[in-house]
Amino acid sequence: MRLTEPQVITVAEYNKLKENSERRLEYIDGIVYMTPSPSTKHQRISSRLHAKLFNFLAGKECEVFPAPFDIELRAADDDQGDQTEKLKVVIPDLSVICDKTKLGENKYVGSPELIIEIISPSNQAHDLVKKLNLYMQCGVKEYWIVNPLLNTVQIYVLKEEGQYHQVQVLKETGIAHSEVLQGFTMNLEELYK
Repeated sequence: MRLTEPQVITVAEYNKLKENSERRLEYIDGIVYMTPSPSTKHQRISSRLHAKLFNFLAGKECEVFPAPFDIELRAADDDQGDQTEKLKVVIPDLSVICDKTKLGENKYVGSPELIIEIISPSNQAHDLVKKLNLYMQCGVKEYWIVNPLLNTVQIYVLKEEGQYHQVQVLKETGIAHSEVLQGFTMNLEELYK
């Protein structure tokens, strides 16, 4: 069996596809990715994280947005290349946004301070490799990868040289700490109960 290369489409084709689809579609480097429907465990974890972030951010300048909410990312060198190469639309499970001037009616254009992705069996490589590199290149300050398959949390923080540094890896127990949102923590036993 021969695997075919993914088909690259234009921004206009992506927008038309999105208008005519009920599915959650991400668009990275001209390729459309369909995000899977979340499992019950995924939704529980997402709800716990959302509630904790929502309460933590109450009265502060930042705000948390759960999926589905489009984040339009642009790499630091986004003035190079054509529009297809520049546009990157992702739908993270949770996004913490502090610069509200870049909020639109149904999307955010820019790099959130914190993105949390909850891995599903069908999208592990996408979140662990593709999105990790994409978020790093686009200046997302902190990236959490929550893996309910292994009950782990990996936390990456963007350093001054523009590279991610893994600051925490926790499995089943322990307290996950945000460096970007000073004071925000999540107990893994609570998260995975």
